[in-house]
Amino acid sequence: MLPEHAGKCSRLHGHSYRFEVAIRGPVQTSGPARGMIVDFDEVERIVEESVLDELDHRHLNDHIEYPTVENIVLWIWQRLESRLAGLDEVVLWETATACAVLHRTDILSSSSDAMSSSSDAMSS
Repeated sequence: MLPEHAGKCSRLHGHSYRFEVAIRGPVQTSGPARGMIVDFDEVERIVEESVLDELDHRHLNDHIEYPTVENIVLWIWQRLESRLAGLDEVVLWETATACAVLHRTDILSSSSDAMSSSSDAMSS
């Protein structure tokens, strides 16, 4: 719920979010994750513990101040960055046509203005 928003998002509502996590780094040459940057099972476990268990079936306003898709993707980044070495990008889809993308370079520049949002215009 976004109480200051002029549109329907000012009312209690829900979304079925989808998000993507991208990892950048060297391919491991030995060990159980040989041939991988990181084992996807490990990424999945970390994402579940750090993000999904915290937000699934919860009122986002209880966890994230002013939960726009941009603020949520930043919250996700902050939860994952210390646990996923090589975290390079998080994309959060609010709908099938609207998302926010946060790249490592956005964080390094320390400017939330660098984050990109996208929404495809739909004709009626």
